[in-house]
Amino acid sequence: MAERSTAAVDVADSSGDQPLAAAAAQATSDGVDTQNGRAADGPMPDKDGERKSAAPAAAPELHSGHKLARRYRLEECVTRVDGFSSWRAMDEKLRRAVGVHLMPADHARARSVLAAARSSALLGDPRFVQVLDAVEENDLVYVVHEWLPDATELTALLAAGPLEAHEAYQLVSQVSQAMAAAHREGLAHLRLTPSAILRTSSGQYRIRGLAVNAALRGITSETPQRADTEAIGALLYSALTQRWPYENDAYGLTGLPKGVGLIAPDQVRAGVHRGLGELAMRALANDGATASRQEPACTTPDELAKAVAAMPRIRPPEPAFTAPPEYQHTTYQQGSYGRPAQPGVTTVLPHPVVPPPPPLQSRTGRALKWGVAALLIAALGLGSWQLADTLLDRVNQKGSSGTSNNTKTGPEDNPKAPERVTVPIKAAAEYYPDGKPQDIDGVPKSHDDDPNSFWRTYRYDDGPVMGAYKDGLGLVFDLGEEQEVSAASIAFRYNGDHTTATLYAAPSMSSSTPVKSLQQIATGTTSDKRMELTAAKPVKARYVVLWLTAMPKAGASEFSTAGYKQGISNVVFSRNS
Repeated sequence: MAERSTAAVDVADSSGDQPLAAAAAQATSDGVDTQNGRAADGPMPDKDGERKSAAPAAAPELHSGHKLARRYRLEECVTRVDGFSSWRAMDEKLRRAVGVHLMPADHARARSVLAAARSSALLGDPRFVQVLDAVEENDLVYVVHEWLPDATELTALLAAGPLEAHEAYQLVSQVSQAMAAAHREGLAHLRLTPSAILRTSSGQYRIRGLAVNAALRGITSETPQRADTEAIGALLYSALTQRWPYENDAYGLTGLPKGVGLIAPDQVRAGVHRGLGELAMRALANDGATASRQEPACTTPDELAKAVAAMPRIRPPEPAFTAPPEYQHTTYQQGSYGRPAQPGVTTVLPHPVVPPPPPLQSRTGRALKWGVAALLIAALGLGSWQLADTLLDRVNQKGSSGTSNNTKTGPEDNPKAPERVTVPIKAAAEYYPDGKPQDIDGVPKSHDDDPNSFWRTYRYDDGPVMGAYKDGLGLVFDLGEEQEVSAASIAFRYNGDHTTATLYAAPSMSSSTPVKSLQQIATGTTSDKRMELTAAKPVKARYVVLWLTAMPKAGASEFSTAGYKQGISNVVFSRNS
């Protein structure tokens, strides 16, 4: 069962139609106040969007175990408020957890929610939590989206303290670039709060609720780009200071002192990175006033992303070094050996040294030594005689075969495997022509030389051959430039009967090209945790697809129950030297 703190749902605002600038919110773990058990995804300032008042229809009265489209089984209701409910559910077809928003089809905002979900799904940017389905069925409207069990909310990260300068830099850089890309496609968020930002185990920040969260709450804005930019500024300000940049407390963060207005981050907390602090002030327009020094305000995510890119790169902190424990000297080394004992001090006497036994000096000992020496001499002589005899035989054979010194030997006389050179991997991605990825965030783990990290597949009931439910699944690797690929070494997570893998040369990193149209390099089947694939003839390629069509049955793990599944912990390509 996935932890609630990592679910990919952003629950409802419990403040009703209260003005957004005047409202505050309590701490949220995936949008839920775990101490009080109520929805607590706090409101944003009023410039983040204007809420449209509407008499909410009653939330659908569903229960755990209910199935949608005979596929999505509802498991846990995260919230039920303002006419809609949010659930953690199980996709029984793909055997994975998903999030579901539900509302009656006659809800005043049902049409706008469907439109927002479908627009968000078309974006297809992996920096956002993906919308998987948006359906109107049986008087219900529901939106299905990803559930990220290994991600952590920014709310939880800030509860532990402010972020390091490098981590805050990564946050504002990734979020501003993602939102700039969304606005170029005409999509706004309008609900960018700490509970809408998730940090994955690989360090990537992902944004949930693009367009959908605002539609669920009826929030609109005449200046969506400025609203999202200011929200990013509030996230950066909170990451640097662990304070919410408005007067009211929200998201488990203490607000600023009342009546003093917006103050610079370095005046709130000592040691704040100056460049990031000024960037946060430039993004926080605060009704048109900015406290940034000499620099103009950033009013769009694209301007903010360019300002981040213009900053000097902030390096990650150096790993802490733990000094080894101090060496404990012995009594002799401390210089107290041989000193008279002092009153009240117990002196530990050293153990007497036992002298080694004397060498073999008797008549029997001398005879034994001479016997061993004679055996060694005899063995050396026998070896020399055999070596000389072999050399003479070869000379005689040469003389009897003719006078030519250019003796030709066949490949069977001097077999030698070709020497290979490792081909470095520049980038990697999932290859999923059916549009259903397995573990996008885990792709870097497939070639990071760490045997304990791995990219994993979902768990399936049928196997080992996947033809009954899926043509296959795999990864595509970018080698930087076109070069010959002659072999590959693949380290798997699980052994057993059996794993089948094939290498293909691909025209690009895109999953749109079907496997059947790709050029095959090599294929193989194994029941071990390692597979060596060798091409009959080297193939020139820049992009190489590793395609799995059979997986062994493995036991339960921290990510899935027992079933047919596989993981890839390290892939190494090579070419002939």
